[in-house]
Amino acid sequence: MRALLPVRARPLVLLLAGFLGFPSLGCHRGQPQAAPPPPPVIPVSNPVRRMVTDYSDYTGRTDAVQSVAIRPRVTGYLTKMPFTEGAEVKAGDLLFEVDPRPYQAMVDQAKSQVTLYETQAKLAKAIYARDQSASSVPGAVSPQQLEQDKAAVDSAVAQIDAAKAVLEAYKLNLSFCEITSPIDGNVSRYYYTLGNLVTQDQTLLTTVVSMDPMYVYFDVDEPTVLRVRNAINEGRMQPAARPTDIPVLMEVEGEQSYPHKGTLNFVNNAVNPSTATMAVRGVFSNPLPARPGFVALGGVLGVSVDRTAAKGRRLLSPGMFVRVRLPIGQPHEALLVADQAIGSDQGLKFVYVVDAQNTIQYRKVTTGALQDDGLRVVEGINPDDRVVVGGLLQVRPRMVVEPELNDMPIPATPANGKAPGVSKKPQPPTPGEKTSGQSGTGNPQR
Repeated sequence: MRALLPVRARPLVLLLAGFLGFPSLGCHRGQPQAAPPPPPVIPVSNPVRRMVTDYSDYTGRTDAVQSVAIRPRVTGYLTKMPFTEGAEVKAGDLLFEVDPRPYQAMVDQAKSQVTLYETQAKLAKAIYARDQSASSVPGAVSPQQLEQDKAAVDSAVAQIDAAKAVLEAYKLNLSFCEITSPIDGNVSRYYYTLGNLVTQDQTLLTTVVSMDPMYVYFDVDEPTVLRVRNAINEGRMQPAARPTDIPVLMEVEGEQSYPHKGTLNFVNNAVNPSTATMAVRGVFSNPLPARPGFVALGGVLGVSVDRTAAKGRRLLSPGMFVRVRLPIGQPHEALLVADQAIGSDQGLKFVYVVDAQNTIQYRKVTTGALQDDGLRVVEGINPDDRVVVGGLLQVRPRMVVEPELNDMPIPATPANGKAPGVSKKPQPPTPGEKTSGQSGTGNPQR
């Protein structure tokens, strides 16, 4: 039977075994240590310096400058509707006709009444003239008779004037039987068909809205209103002599770079306390464009082309949602960087800047308006700063990197057609990405 060591002797044996194994551990100290990895290559760019104009973007809605609800001014039955629903009409074009026969009869009756009173006035004037001549003979005509004759003449003349006034009223009602468009614009559908009874000043027949120019209403937030007013009061912005001197830009769905230019037309006199915004209105041209190809084809064929038939369609209609850009102030010099270089930290904006020792530095900034080419105005950096524009998730403050200076990357937009700049040097792997020195399980290969 094997003898067992006492419990107290076991630590001594373990300590002796440790000393005996120490030389084998010392053999590994002579092996060379692995070199530290090189600093990652990080793309950097200097800010772009140029003149910009501050602006604010809003959502607006188009509205017609003139809008008319077409209602009859006489009561009767509809007999004509010669317009095409949804077509453009001119002022004075016939839209509806109310049966004119009852009103024509009233006009004829009033004319006859005028003729009757004119005949009575002619008789009264003749009697008055005869009695006035006979009054030269003593006792032939009394003064009372002359006064009665004079009153009969005045009464007949007054009856003629009253009958003529009634005739004009009946003629006016007869003219109201033809319901015409009061403005140039686009007519809606008809709400009543032929043969229906319409009531004076009550029945809605259709509507007509003007198309050119077109209003655009939008709401400016209170901070922007205060910003503009403070800039004017501090002399940093010159106020416009008239609201119409302030330009406004607009784009519709599917458009870019706000291609439509208009002017400010109206600014409300109070801020809406429910939304803390002020209503503003711009006016934009909305012409009926010609189709050049259609006209050119007629010229090639030697055929005269009707210009009306060669017209296209107006872009804007009342009630459309649009995007509005309101320039604020005069152009000024600013520094711009790509949006991809700007980070967010609990609502605060920052960028990473590489200093002279190639160390990452955290820089808090204030962002401005995004420009058409995709660059954003930034305050809080210097023109010669090297701003990190790529690999933001891989860098940290006070981290040493190898900066690669490139031009500021400009995102691809319909306005410039450019693509973002890409570093040509090999980039460090993103966290969790496998490299050639790692196995499929993520353990280093020895």
